[in-house]
Amino acid sequence: MKPRPPTRKMKPTVNRLPIAINMPLAVRMRPRSLDEVVGQQHLLQSGSPLRVLASADGAGAVSVILWGPPGTGKTTLAQAIAHSSGRSFIELSAVSSGVREVRAAMERAQADLDLYGTSTVLFLDEIHRFTKSQQDALLPGVENGWVTLVAATTENPSFSVVSPLLSRSLLLTLEPLADDELRALLSRAITDDRGMAGSIEVADDAREVLIQLASGDARRALTALEAAAATVAADKATESAAKPVVTVEVVAASVDRALLRYDRDGDEHHNVTSAFIKSMRGSDPDAAIHYLARMIEAGEDPRFIARRLVVHAAEDVGMADPQALLIAVAAAEAAQLIGWPEARIPLAEATIYIATAPKSNTVIAAIDAAISDVRRGGFGVVPIHLRHSHNRGATLLGPGKGYKSPHNDPRGVLRQQYLPDQLADRSYYQPTDRGNEHAVRDRLDKIQRITKGM
Repeated sequence: MKPRPPTRKMKPTVNRLPIAINMPLAVRMRPRSLDEVVGQQHLLQSGSPLRVLASADGAGAVSVILWGPPGTGKTTLAQAIAHSSGRSFIELSAVSSGVREVRAAMERAQADLDLYGTSTVLFLDEIHRFTKSQQDALLPGVENGWVTLVAATTENPSFSVVSPLLSRSLLLTLEPLADDELRALLSRAITDDRGMAGSIEVADDAREVLIQLASGDARRALTALEAAAATVAADKATESAAKPVVTVEVVAASVDRALLRYDRDGDEHHNVTSAFIKSMRGSDPDAAIHYLARMIEAGEDPRFIARRLVVHAAEDVGMADPQALLIAVAAAEAAQLIGWPEARIPLAEATIYIATAPKSNTVIAAIDAAISDVRRGGFGVVPIHLRHSHNRGATLLGPGKGYKSPHNDPRGVLRQQYLPDQLADRSYYQPTDRGNEHAVRDRLDKIQRITKGM
């Protein structure tokens, strides 16, 4: 007779313990199945990889990497899969596990598969914290099907996960929860027996403030709700039949911070962003830093801030200080690499640099003017001496004939027409006298005296 599979399953601690009142609200409210998950519906449609992974047999399941900001449900999805499937479930954290733990998990999964036909789901949290050698230890198990890997990361997997593992896994991107989804999550936590069990009431405006503070992070929303509930419970001076009510003032006192009026999709989001950009354009680093701080404290996505810095460096500083674009891109990469709260430092550095740099919009003016000409049909034909001539047929037809290489001139530049005939006199780039463009303008004047015979 075939031996009965062992009953032991390396499930997460939270799955083996009964729900306790002293556990954090976010843990108590963790969904027990994929059907209870709030948000990420684009990943939970019928027949999706996560649905297949959570099915009883898991036939056709593939390893997945869950990439998204904190509080979007990466661990929640893994726990829901553990509850839904009948397979062994092993949870490891890159913070506390190393190669030895990974190999031990692989050996156990291989033994369960060979001896009992039991497949294993391995959940690895914060995989970006694993070194290359630690990630390589996962490859045999994933490659041979001993485990189905569910890995979670807040960092871009293209930079934080080794290529062999990335190519063997399906990358699923999680999005911050929408306001309606956070609203549903809070309502469930207030009424559910695992949460507040209807012991408190939350004013509508206080609920909206909790949603605002969460900025798409479910864990942050539930943590703030729990803190506010504890505050009203502690402040209740006398016993009464009335339920304690969480108000806006209670939320502000509970989270110990000013309640910024900042809606990610509303007018204030655009107002603060506009003020941030215009302060940098106006060369006021103090105002720019102020609006940067407001975006950070409101929970703005650092990638959004970084994109605005990169665009502004190219659009409003441009050739007046080309270094500004390099610094903005470096700040964006640094923010992606280190995350909050340290990301505030490179973002602030780039903000101050761009705000104090000389300004010029000649780059965007040049490309927009050229695009405008092309859209109106002003493009003409490429001059024959500039056409491709690196094949025998083209040479016989004449393209490339008459082209003069600037390298053959001792000055490195010579008189030659590069624009089509109908645009021969067009000038798109008009450098200013500010910053680096002063030197560029002088050099361009000398060049055009030769190239255009001016």
